[in-house]
Amino acid sequence: MIETADAEPEYDDTAIRFLEALWGEGYLSPGGPEEVDRVVEGLSLEGKTVLDIGCGAGGITLHLVDRHGATHATGYDVEAPVIETARRRAEERGLADRTTFVQAPPGPLPFADASFDVVFSKDALLHVPDKDSLFAEIFRILAPGGVFAASNWMIGHDGEPSPDMKAYITAEGLSFSMASPQRYRLAMERAGFQDITVTDRNHWYRDVAREELERLKGPLYQPVSAAVGSDYVDKNIHTWEAMQKVLDSGEHRPTHLRGWKPAEGR
Repeated sequence: MIETADAEPEYDDTAIRFLEALWGEGYLSPGGPEEVDRVVEGLSLEGKTVLDIGCGAGGITLHLVDRHGATHATGYDVEAPVIETARRRAEERGLADRTTFVQAPPGPLPFADASFDVVFSKDALLHVPDKDSLFAEIFRILAPGGVFAASNWMIGHDGEPSPDMKAYITAEGLSFSMASPQRYRLAMERAGFQDITVTDRNHWYRDVAREELERLKGPLYQPVSAAVGSDYVDKNIHTWEAMQKVLDSGEHRPTHLRGWKPAEGR
């Protein structure tokens, strides 16, 4: 969720309504709460403070509190429309006292050193060009012994994107700065993370995206067109068709990441 100070939001109210029709209220990336649960599988969030980077409309931030028992979760995003939606949803669900939503421009994260036990992110880090600075910042704000757990959209290599990948990125029209799983691992290692795991999710999303496309062309077409307009739906059908090509080829590689900041004394 990256924008320049004077740019129009990439995730405006129309985008929010469209993506939530596909993925559920509060979710602007695929898989819903089930995929969030997979990202944090095996971790205990009970009694922990959590930061959700690129929180979007807030569904994940609220889920980490409501379902996983985080003491407090902070959602951070650079775009105002999604933060406004997230704050409203927290109030509606009675979780405003256990959540904070922060909107701030791109750059260094607006949090003090060692502020969080857990840093989470779901399909947002691809918008950040400088991976080394990103992970240095994540490492800085994690408490010693803290964990970073994320899902992110990646490219299978760090060379020139294929014509199909270029066509997909153009169709998205978003500020993608995709990098390979190897590049992410290297950035995490350079920042100081240990016990890093990288888990490929291409096979899962390849099938899910195909189902999403079928729903967009079929039962979702009329109700979503009524909400956001048929031109907007048609544009996204084209985007999904372009995305399916690079998912099927393996060049588009959704991936889970996890790494730990060493405890003091290690």
